Amino acid sequence: MELSQYKYLSKISYPSDLKKLAVSELPVLCEELRDYIITETAENPGHLGSSLGTVELTVAIHYVFDTPNDKLVWDVGHQAYAHKILTGRKEQFHTNRKYHGISGFPKMSESEYDAFGTGHSSTSISAVLGMAVAGQLSGNDEKNYIAVIGDGSMGGGMAFEAINHAVDTKSNILIILNDNKIAIDKNVGAMSRYLLKITSSASYNRAKSRIWNFFTSKRPSRSRVVRFFSNIGNSLKGFLLRGSNLFQSLGFRYFGPVDGHDVVGLVKTLRDLKSIQGARLLHAITVKGKGLHLAEENQISYHAPGRFDPETGEIIKPDVEGQPIRYQDVFGETILELARQDEKVVGITPAMAPGCSLTIMRKVLPERVFDVGIAEQHAVTFAAGLASQGMVPFCNIYSSFLQRAYDQIIHDVALQKMPVILCIDRAGIVGEDGATHQGLFDLAFLRAVPNLVIASPINEADLRNLMYTAYTHRDIPFAIRYPRGRGVLQEWQLPFQEVPIGKARMLTEGEKVAVLSIGPLGNHVQDALRILEKEGIRPTHVDMRYLAPLDTDILKEIAENHNVIITVEDGIQQGGLFSAVSEYFSENSYPHPIFPVAVNGRFVEHGDMESLYKELHFDTESLVEKVRSVWSNLNK
Repeated sequence: MELSQYKYLSKISYPSDLKKLAVSELPVLCEELRDYIITETAENPGHLGSSLGTVELTVAIHYVFDTPNDKLVWDVGHQAYAHKILTGRKEQFHTNRKYHGISGFPKMSESEYDAFGTGHSSTSISAVLGMAVAGQLSGNDEKNYIAVIGDGSMGGGMAFEAINHAVDTKSNILIILNDNKIAIDKNVGAMSRYLLKITSSASYNRAKSRIWNFFTSKRPSRSRVVRFFSNIGNSLKGFLLRGSNLFQSLGFRYFGPVDGHDVVGLVKTLRDLKSIQGARLLHAITVKGKGLHLAEENQISYHAPGRFDPETGEIIKPDVEGQPIRYQDVFGETILELARQDEKVVGITPAMAPGCSLTIMRKVLPERVFDVGIAEQHAVTFAAGLASQGMVPFCNIYSSFLQRAYDQIIHDVALQKMPVILCIDRAGIVGEDGATHQGLFDLAFLRAVPNLVIASPINEADLRNLMYTAYTHRDIPFAIRYPRGRGVLQEWQLPFQEVPIGKARMLTEGEKVAVLSIGPLGNHVQDALRILEKEGIRPTHVDMRYLAPLDTDILKEIAENHNVIITVEDGIQQGGLFSAVSEYFSENSYPHPIFPVAVNGRFVEHGDMESLYKELHFDTESLVEKVRSVWSNLNK
C-alpha cells in the first residue's frame, strides 16, 4: 500500500507530527502503523511478531514523552519497527535489513532517536540507568529515561543486576515491561511463572479495577488520585497476591498490569507516571503478532517468518527441494543420534532451541534438553557442572551471544578442563541481522584460551564427525563453530568417523602458493582453484579444520615446499587463523609472505550474504583474483 493512502501515517515523519493528533485519533493511527509493518515485512522479511506487539506502546511513548530529549532505549530491536517508522525512517523502512539500508536494530549512528544500540538482550536497563546517573552528575536530571524490555529479556542476568543497582542511585527511570509471555521460543523459568502469577491474579485485578474506577471517575484532577492510589498499592498487591511483589521488594514503584494494546489508556497512564519521581516499572500485557491472526496463533513461527502473504498471513515457504540440509539441522539430527546411543548426552541452549534445531531432540527426549532462557553465562557453567558429574553436555550458543559467556568459558570450563562441547552456531557472516550478530570474533577470542580444542568443519559431514570426535574425547573442552544456512552436500549422514584432533588435511596438492582455509569458506577456495587450474595456476589447498591445536607438522611441510601463503577465514583477522599461522612462521624464522583473507579490524554491517561476501572478498570471484594476483607477482 502507498503511504499516501494512510490518513494519519502519511502525515507523520517524526514524533512532533504525532503530537498534533488528538488522543482519540491514535487508535486509527495504530491500525495504519500495524498494517504498514505487515505490508512491508511481508515482502522484505524481518522480525515481525515482536514489532506488531508494541505498536500501541510505541505510539503512546512518543506521544507522551519528549524524544529524543527524553531518552528511550529498546531492549533488542525486534520490537522497534514502529519506533523506526515514527522517527524519520518511514520512507526508508522498505530498506530495513537490506545491504546499505537501515538497520534492523536500534543504532545510535542511524538516528538521534536511537538513544542506545541494542542487538543483544537484557542491556536496556543498565544503559538507561547510566544515562540517568549521567544526568544527575551533570545537573541535568529533568529528562525522562525509559527502557522497554520484554519478559524474555527480563530473565537475563544483566536486567536483574541493573534493577538491583537502580534504586540505590535514586534515579528517575521508567522501565516498561512488555510482557507477551514469549520471546523467540516459549519463555522458561521462575520469572515467566512469576509474571504469569501477577497478571492472572483474578482477585488482584478485580480489586484494582474497582478501586481505580471509583477514585478516578468524574474527578477533575487525576494526579493526586494517582499518588493516593499508588501509596496504598503496596499493601493491596501484597495482600491479594499472597506475597511480596518482586519489583517493589527491590525498591521499584510497580504499576500494572495494564492493557498494552489500549493506546488511549496507555497515554493516560504514561502521563501520570511521568509526574512521579524515582524508579518505576509499568507492566504492560501485549500479544506477540497482534493484528495478524496467524501470527497471534503461531508466535514462534512468526517471530521472523520470512516472506508471507500480507492478506492471509500464510508463510511463503521457499523452494528447498534438492538443496543441501541446514547446518543447524545437522547438529539437531546428530545430537539426537548420539543421545539415543548414550543416556549421558544432554543438550543445552539459552533460548535458541528452534534456531539451533535442538527442538529435534526435544521432541524425542525432552527430559535431556535444557532451554535455560536468555542466560548464556549460566548455560556454560551449567554445562560445566553437568560435565563434572560424567554427563556429556552439548551446549549450543550462537557465536555473537557466546561473547557474553567468555569468563565462564575461561574459568568454569577451560581452567578446570571440563569436557563441555560448545557448538557455536551462526559463526562467520550471518547477513541481515548485521553488526550485532555477525559471528566474527569467536576464533580470535577462543584461541587465547588454553586447554580448548577449536574446530570448524568445511561441510555437513565434517560437522557430524567433529561432534562425534568431541563426544568420544571425554577429557577436554571442545568448541565447534559452523555457519548459518545450508551446506554443500546431498549425502552427509554417513557412518561416524573420528577427525584426528589437531590434524589438517590437504585437499589439493600444488606448488608455490599454499592456501590455508578453515571452515566453510574452504568450499569457495575449491571452486576458485578449479577455475584457476584452467589457467595453469595450481596452488596447494589445505583445510586446517582445527585452529587449536594447530597442525604444525603440515605448516612445516608447507613452509619447506612453498613460497607464499594465503590464509582464508570467515572471522576477524586479528587473532584468528592468519595470526596463528603468522606466529608459527615468525617463531620458526620462515620468511614467507602471508596474505590474509579475513575481516580486517572492523564491524560488518547488515546485508544479504552475496553482497557481504563480495564486499569482504569471500566470494569465489574475489578468491580467484587474490590467488591469481599472488601467483602472478611470484612469477614476475
